[in-house]
Amino acid sequence: MTQHMDSPADWYFEDFAVGQVFHTQGRTITEADIVSFAGWSWDTNPVHTDAVHSAAGRFGQPIAHGLLGLSVTLGLASRLGVFESCSIALLGIDGWRFEHPVLAGDTVRCAIRITGARATSNGKAGILEREFTLTNQDGTVVQHGNIGLMVSRRPS
Repeated sequence: MTQHMDSPADWYFEDFAVGQVFHTQGRTITEADIVSFAGWSWDTNPVHTDAVHSAAGRFGQPIAHGLLGLSVTLGLASRLGVFESCSIALLGIDGWRFEHPVLAGDTVRCAIRITGARATSNGKAGILEREFTLTNQDGTVVQHGNIGLMVSRRPS
């Protein structure tokens, strides 16, 4: 079951089902994104910030920080609108893998699959297990992993 969202909606735990897949819009990563991320994160590793150094390296040009890709992934998920009104707490990031570099000019998209849904032990909230897959414009998986989320239950 694939969900394409055109506008935000009020979703609750009861609106999610194992097997649902949500697809985000695309976002092009720019050189400015990489430079800005380096500035505020203080991660100025030459693989990200030095064009001459990077030209001689494995990828032939600077690459985006892995955590920039993860941050964009969460931002793309946020723009769907389905998790925003019901989110209580991000529970953790498990098994996150950086499979391929993200380069300036790449357009990334995310697929989010609900892999588990259960009520909390007190029944007042729900836990969603979500599998994220970030791909580039060629369909190459660049990052993937699991991010659990505690969400609100529908008010009675």
